[in-house]
Amino acid sequence: MNSRFEYVPHRLLRRPVRDVASGMEGELMAVINQNVSDSAREHWVELAYIRGSSGREFTTSVSNIEPAN
Repeated sequence: MNSRFEYVPHRLLRRPVRDVASGMEGELMAVINQNVSDSAREHWVELAYIRGSSGREFTTSVSNIEPAN
């Protein structure tokens, strides 16, 4: 991959979710497979971008999100 990121489809996009690591809730805005390498060796992670009630977005691992009630 030449790009440093790519969008990934997810069943919870545009739905309320909770980050189980922090307990914060918001709307899942995007899931991105992102190259977070800081050296010659590539390291890719799937990050969830969540917009909280304040309007600010935060990220977490996709494995940390669950539907919010």
